[in-house]
Parts: sequence; C-alpha cells; structure tokens
Amino acid sequence: MSDGTGQPRRDRRTAGPSERLAEDVADVVREEVRAIRGQVTEAARPAGLGVALLAAAGGCLVLGAGAASTTVLRMLEAFLPRRLAVAGLTAGYLVTAVMLGRAGLAQLRVAGGPSARLADEVRDVVSATAGRVVPAGADAARDELGR
Repeated sequence: MSDGTGQPRRDRRTAGPSERLAEDVADVVREEVRAIRGQVTEAARPAGLGVALLAAAGGCLVLGAGAASTTVLRMLEAFLPRRLAVAGLTAGYLVTAVMLGRAGLAQLRVAGGPSARLADEVRDVVSATAGRVVPAGADAARDELGR
C-alpha cells in the first residue's frame, strides 16, 4: 500500500509514535490541500470569466477611443488641410499626455516613500526616452516636409 505521494506506507503497528504522528499530520495536510485546491478552483472559475469580461471591455474601450479619434480627425479635415489636422490632433494628444503624466507624477511624489521613488524613476526614464525620440521625430518631420 502507498501513501498519496506514491511512497510505500509503513505498517502503522511497527511504526513508532513520532512516525505515526508524522503520517497523521501529513494525511491531514494532504486532505486540507485537496479541499483548498477545490475551493480555489471553484472560486477561480467565476473570477476567470470576470477577468475575461474586463479584458474584452478594455478592448472595446480602445476601439471606441480609436473611433472617436477618427471622428475628430475627420471633423478637423473638414476645415483644415489633412496634414495640419493630423498634426494638430497628434499635438493635442501629446500635450494632454504630458499634462496628465505630470499630474500623476506629482501625486506620486506627494504620496512619498516608494511612490516618490517610483515617480523619480519614471521621470528619468521618460526624460531619457524623450531625449532620443524628439530629435528622431524632428528629423522625420523635416524629411517629410522637405519632399
């Protein structure tokens, strides 16, 4: 006869009291782990559906934002040249992103502790990235307008 781990089980009559106690504790732990595993599985099924629904909602949100952006762009194109409309909309998004980012970093700094350190790290990474992206974007814009 074997225990739940596949190891041969010793005869309880020949085992000492400490071995019997260890086997009893191991049996109780195995039973509790099985029970908890069943409870977690039962609880995770509805949560998994909830997570999937939230992910689908996020996808719909992204699609909705894209559709709204396209609508705004088409409205701008009604009275502006296409390139100017695209540039204006892009600039508006970038300015809004910078303002929201700065406000978020300020809130993290106010929170102090690890949040303030995170804000400083994010600021440094964004500054380094902007230092590489802005010149490349300016070169690309000059090349496009030079055509």
